Amino acid sequence: MILNKIKKNYSLLISSLLILYFLFNILDGDRGLLSYYEKRLELDNLVIKEKKILNKNMNLEHKNSLLNEKLDLDFIEILIRDKFIFGKSGEKIYMIEKNEK
Repeated sequence: MILNKIKKNYSLLISSLLILYFLFNILDGDRGLLSYYEKRLELDNLVIKEKKILNKNMNLEHKNSLLNEKLDLDFIEILIRDKFIFGKSGEKIYMIEKNEK
């Protein structure tokens, strides 16, 4: 009795199993839709991280170019004040130049 019903609906059973199989593989799996969105999100995060690293690299290259053979004394003063905490905020700075005659 059950075998007769299965034989009559054999094509329907096979078709529904194939459809379920393909739907499962489309949604889940290494090349599935969910995996695509996860990889897309990871790619976007990596692109943002790459932009940050490139900006940091350009900033360091600019600072390095200021420290070449021809020194930028203003930049060196800024570095000394930042690194060695030379001077205080709100202070008045007077520069005394030595006049040689």
